[in-house]
Amino acid sequence: MIEETVNALVGKSKVILVHGNADMDAIGSAYALAKCFPPADICAPGGTDRVAKLVSEKMAIDIRSEFDPSEYELTVTVDTSSPEQFLPGNVNIPEGSVIIDHHHPTGKWENMHFLCDDSKVSCSELVYDIIKTAGAEMTRDAALMLLGGMLTDSGHFQYADSKLLMTFAEILDNYGIDMDEAMSLTRTEQSMSERVAVMKGMGRSTFDRVGEMIVATSSGKSYESATCKALISSGADVAFVASQREEGFRLSGRANQEAVRRGIHLGEIMKGIGSETETDGGGHGGAAGMSGTGDADAMLHICMKRTMDEFREIKKRTGSELP
Repeated sequence: MIEETVNALVGKSKVILVHGNADMDAIGSAYALAKCFPPADICAPGGTDRVAKLVSEKMAIDIRSEFDPSEYELTVTVDTSSPEQFLPGNVNIPEGSVIIDHHHPTGKWENMHFLCDDSKVSCSELVYDIIKTAGAEMTRDAALMLLGGMLTDSGHFQYADSKLLMTFAEILDNYGIDMDEAMSLTRTEQSMSERVAVMKGMGRSTFDRVGEMIVATSSGKSYESATCKALISSGADVAFVASQREEGFRLSGRANQEAVRRGIHLGEIMKGIGSETETDGGGHGGAAGMSGTGDADAMLHICMKRTMDEFREIKKRTGSELP
């Protein structure tokens, strides 16, 4: 399947799309593909997150906010599990487009060339496999961007597996990149607006528990994932934070590693809720997201209830609780 994807990418003018509020993994994957399979433009119809924006400015990467698919021979999408993730942008993905992803398949990419490996911690790893298979010459800055994607999607190795670590080390060696350079690429100071948003989110948080297992929720207007991480750091095993966007919502979830080891899989939880509520949800064991039309507080309530059910199953199955 990777060889077929390489054949689809080679020699065509293309636009490479990333999901709304695109993270470092999405931008790093798109940039490496654009460099190795030119000509290509990168487009983020729903914008980028703070880290991706700062890195893009640092690396002087041109990212478009809109595109016309008729101007290109091929449309490519990376790190995007479903078309709904392009919201709030109104994006038309032509049939036969190339989809490259590492999330659990949602079944929403019909009539597309779909390449997915959900065993990968990051999409950047899959893109690196594509580039190696093609025998394409990768620039040092493209290699650095892939390292940034691996770092951020693994929580700076907190959620890494041995395959990611070996790929990371291979890129360091092959492109003469020092570890401190890779780490400093995505290291940014927390802005005042983020600090304030996280503190307000902590103040609005609520929680429930099953024995020693705690799930916390909160709401805000932005920086959902940062508030999730703060709730986890404060003692929650699982945290959900949502923001209301007119008639739509955006929700982020995080779980600590002990909860994941005991059986919590936020990607599966959010995928299930998404299918039941006609919204879009999915992700990984320790980090997932959901978006769509609906009430943010109601979605938070559903996420908390579903997680509490999972906590009870863990306690029933193992006869013990999270430490």
